[in-house]
Amino acid sequence: MPRQSKKLSALAVEKIKEVGWHSVGEGLWLQVKESESRSWLFRYMQNGKAHGMGLGTYPAIPLAKAREEAAKCRTLLSEGKDPIAVRKNDRKEERLDAARAQTFKQCAEAYIESHKEGWRNPKSASQWEASLKVYVYPILGDLPIQSIDVTLVLKVLEQKKTGFKNARFWNARPETANRVRNRIENILDWATAREYRRGENPARWRGHLENLLPNRNKLARVSHHAALPYDQIGDFLQKLKKLDGIGVGAFELLILTASRTSEILGARWSEFDLEKWIWTIPANRIKAGREHRVPLSARAVQILKSRKPPKKKTGEIEGDNLVFYGRNENKPLSKMGLLSLLNCMGCRKTVTVHGFRSSFRNWCAEQTAFSREVAEAALAHVSGDKVEQAYMRSDLFDKRRRLMDAWADYCAKPSAKNAGGNVSKLARRG
Repeated sequence: MPRQSKKLSALAVEKIKEVGWHSVGEGLWLQVKESESRSWLFRYMQNGKAHGMGLGTYPAIPLAKAREEAAKCRTLLSEGKDPIAVRKNDRKEERLDAARAQTFKQCAEAYIESHKEGWRNPKSASQWEASLKVYVYPILGDLPIQSIDVTLVLKVLEQKKTGFKNARFWNARPETANRVRNRIENILDWATAREYRRGENPARWRGHLENLLPNRNKLARVSHHAALPYDQIGDFLQKLKKLDGIGVGAFELLILTASRTSEILGARWSEFDLEKWIWTIPANRIKAGREHRVPLSARAVQILKSRKPPKKKTGEIEGDNLVFYGRNENKPLSKMGLLSLLNCMGCRKTVTVHGFRSSFRNWCAEQTAFSREVAEAALAHVSGDKVEQAYMRSDLFDKRRRLMDAWADYCAKPSAKNAGGNVSKLARRG
């Protein structure tokens, strides 16, 4: 690099065309490239090492502005500071300030978008969006994520809405309010990890909000799904079979397999082996997140065969077709289809579809000698702690087959034969 020369005027700088480095004075240099582009550089020595700091292009940055920036650099050097390090820190702070300007709603939408692919239930994203839209966005939505504090979180949880009977959200609907609180907590944790905010999470429950709000478990008892007493299952199924519609078979299969509504309505032919009487539900359709094999009773197989789709010209069944569908063969039967059947039977207000799993579980406990592990496995429940689960590799399939056969036999009998002292407990088999 050539020696530094005296200070040049603006006119002299404008006339510089020669490729290379040209000193403008006081550490400021102009670089001219073969492409004829020109840019500013401030050269300085610190701790025995030479450094160069770009100040922008010419003529976008005129000589006067370049000299002004060079003067700031010399001031920093006189204070023992490195101009390059100071600029990097300033730019980092600018980025942080811009990031902190992100609103709660923007962060919430980004959180949902980045996590929805990992949620097992495809409806989770819409449930998150709906609850945030109703309870959170009106209060926090447009506020900077950095400004969310415990006062604002409490404002969400203590709000009053039509239908709360003049009670606070947390008191009126504790389960829903806690889900909303947990979602706020997750969004704020995500924002902290992205450096959009700093500090403690004001929506955290343990050691924080638990000291400011009453325990939700003491506010309202858990409302369990209303279940039909198991000794009335026989009569219920006899009446159900007299009704018409695709939902009838779906409902009966749900009862015989003690399955969840979503598992039945989302069932596809590829999941069934009707030769071996086995239904294999993939992990992504099971609440526990792992594959579940269901032993089918003779009656269950009969229901499925009655729904068997027509064979294609090749002689093969379309394996990806839904077993139970509505007007559109590509869309599963609506849950309302099963609820309407309960309505037709006059018991929608006293019985729920999900409650039939409870009917089955109560029957297992009170009318059979099958072990708890077998009954829980039949419901696809995960039993025991993590250590016990690690050692429990079997799904007790053979024992569950005997259990489900016994349940199908029980369901086939009129209720009078299942009730009272006429019930003889099954011999221990599980």
